[in-house]
Order: sequence, then C-alpha cells, then structure tokens
Amino acid sequence: MFSAFANIAKIPDLRRKVLITLGLLAVCRIGVFIPLPGVNLEAIRAMIEQSQDSAVGQLFGMLDMFSGGGLMKASIFALGIMPYISASIIFQLLSSLVPALQKVAKEGESGRRKITQWTRYATIGLCMVQAMIVCSWLQGDGAVVGNQKLVLTGGPWFVLQAMIILTTGTAFLMWLGEQIDEFGIGNGMSLIIMVGIASRLPKAIEEVARQFDPAIDASSSSAIGPGELFILFVLFIAMVTSVVYITEATRRIPMQTPKRSRVGFRQQHYLPLKLNASGVIAIIFAQALMMLPNFLQMVPIRWVQDLAAFFSTDSFLYMTIYLLLIIFFSYFYTAVIFDPKEHAENFKQYGIFIPGIRPGNDTREYLERVITRITFAGALFIAIVAIMPQIIQHQLKVGWTVSDFFGGTGLLIVVGVALDVLNRIESHLLMEKYEGFLRGGGRIRGRRG
Repeated sequence: MFSAFANIAKIPDLRRKVLITLGLLAVCRIGVFIPLPGVNLEAIRAMIEQSQDSAVGQLFGMLDMFSGGGLMKASIFALGIMPYISASIIFQLLSSLVPALQKVAKEGESGRRKITQWTRYATIGLCMVQAMIVCSWLQGDGAVVGNQKLVLTGGPWFVLQAMIILTTGTAFLMWLGEQIDEFGIGNGMSLIIMVGIASRLPKAIEEVARQFDPAIDASSSSAIGPGELFILFVLFIAMVTSVVYITEATRRIPMQTPKRSRVGFRQQHYLPLKLNASGVIAIIFAQALMMLPNFLQMVPIRWVQDLAAFFSTDSFLYMTIYLLLIIFFSYFYTAVIFDPKEHAENFKQYGIFIPGIRPGNDTREYLERVITRITFAGALFIAIVAIMPQIIQHQLKVGWTVSDFFGGTGLLIVVGVALDVLNRIESHLLMEKYEGFLRGGGRIRGRRG
C-alpha cells in the first residue's frame, strides 16, 4: 500500500490531479473558518454547548455535518454544497418525468450543458431562500444566549449582505467541485461533503474522551464506561468493514463471446453488477431532500415550526420517509447508470450471450431480475446504516456528533467516497504498470451467475 502512494508521485498526470484535488479541498476548509460579518461567534459557541444533546442540537448537528462545520461557525460556507445537490435531484427527477426535459437530456453533450446551467440557476434560488431562513434564525427573538445576541449588528443590511455572501459561498463551492471533476480526481461534490464530515473526527474523539474521563461519575447518564467504549470501537470496525464490503461487492454475470480462443473454446467474460451501484449518491440525495423541511425549524413563525417538528430527526415520520427515499434513490440512480434493455440489445448485436438465457427479451428480463434483487439488498444495507446513529445514541449514551460519525450517514459517505477515489487512483496506477493499493489489482468479488 505504501509503495502505491510513492508510485503516485512517479506519474506526472496522476500527481497533478491529486495535488489539484488536495489544494481545492484545502480552500474549502479554509472558507469554513471565515465568519459572516456581524455575527457573535462567542454566543454561537455557547448556544451550541447548551443545545448539543437536545432535538434542536441534533438538527443543527446534522445540517452542520453537511456544511463541514460551516453552519455552527456561521461561516461564508454555512449552506455548504447541499443546495446544489437538492437542485440536481430536482432536475434529475424532472428529466425522467417531463417530456420536454427528456428531449433536452437526449441531446447529448449540449443537452447536458443546458441542464447543468439550469441546475446552477436553481441552486442560486435555493441558496437565497435558505440564506434568508438562516438570517431570520440568527436575528430571531430566541437567538439570545444569556444576554448576548447571535448577531451584533442586525437589520435589513445584515440580511442583504449575509444572503449575498452565503449564496456566493455555495456558488464558489459548486465551482470548486466542478474544477475537481474536470482537473482533479474523484467526484468533486462528494469529496467536498466527505472532507467536511471527516473534519468532525477530532471532535468526535474528543467527545468520547471527555465522556470517558474517570473523573465523571459512573452513574452519570453522560458517562461512557469501558463496556460502552469497547462496544463503540467494535461497532465502528464492523461498520467500516461492512461498508467496504458492500460498496465493493459485485454480482458477476457470465457472458460468452462468439470469438474463439486458440484451442477452439469460446472466451468467457463477466458482466460485473455492483451490489450498491448508487454508491453514496442515494444517501446524499435522500439526506438533501430531508434537510429542506428541517430548515423550516429556523423560521421564526410558530405554526411553521410546529409543522417542521413532524420532520425532526428523531421522529418516526422522518425515519420512515428517509429510509424510503434511500431505497427509491438507490433504484432510481441504478436505473440511470444501468439499462438492461440497452445491454440486451448490445449483447444480441455483437453475438454475446449469457449461458442458459436466450438473447433479446429473455436476457433483458434476466438482467432486470438480477439488478432488482441486488439493488434491494444494497439499499436495505444503506438504510440500516442510516438509522444506526439513533440506536447508538440511545443505547451507548453518546452525543450526536459521535453516534453519526461512528455509525451512520457520515461514516458511509466518508468510506464510500474514499473507496471511489482509491479505486480511481488504482486504475491509473495499473494502467501505467505500477503496483496498486491491492496486490495484483484485485477487488472484492461477488458470486458468479
């Protein structure tokens, strides 16, 4: 593995991509520590300390996770990249439902550019709305800690400049993500989210260490004993191992080609179908949509807050809709990247067939059955991972920061995106005849047939 990192420096193009990616991600992290003009950072920190274990604290903890810590710091990147993700979801769904957008999507590269541009416009609109909600919350009657207000100099001017700054911050993150896509390595938007989540690791470890302090009374509800700490550690290892396995596992469909080898036998190849073809996209999309109603809890209007309370992170309604969205987006994204009908037609055209399956409609139906079954298994696993924070928090008496990082959405995104980047680097290394991270270039395999 260590030799693989050394080999990265030997390939100029790969080295350049990695350095560009690291540099742009560093810019993302620097922006998180630049606060909005006029906010009282001391009061915000005090508010966080007071509410971190409450339902409101969980809400802000979840929103803060996807902004990389920017929301709790009231930074210029407080909205994070999630408005862009939400806009992307809207247009992907509309492209499947609205005939006019379907026609544009089928125009090839020019159509893709049009939809991308419309997505950017929608992102700006969402940013303006969310920025207005954040500003209303910062200036609300309840935005006081002790005798300190969260905003030092409020008023219309603060709202206007904060909306412009927050919208510009998200637009800048969107641009950085696109630069990573074009000049770096990996999915830029996913990497920005991953780095933001990973930055919470020191805080999570610090919180565990603080709760495990021997000076804390063992009978305290906030104390973590040796048994709970051991369970947390074992659970973390098991979750990481499971995420790696499910992310990399494939179902290999045997295929035979008409071309014969020198000894006269048909050559056999395999069509690899990933158990979790959507990767982290499904859980990011589901979380992005569930964040929209949660923003309403910041609106200083009583009936709006009461309505948003139905979608609090620990409610049954929230968990049910969240899990259903994960399963839906797992199937939706898999359908986007894998078309059984197209594969069946290509197989028939080039004389490729699956042993025991007739070419044409039979092949299409077989591929549909297989992809439906394995996608359900992958989606079910992701759904289980998504609800782990609630279980960990209630059973092991740890805060939201710890429970979500050591077993939940955060862990799945960090591991999934990291694996995607490592696989891309691995492909570059093997293409240049260098040793990769896995000796022999092997990957986790699924069962055949």
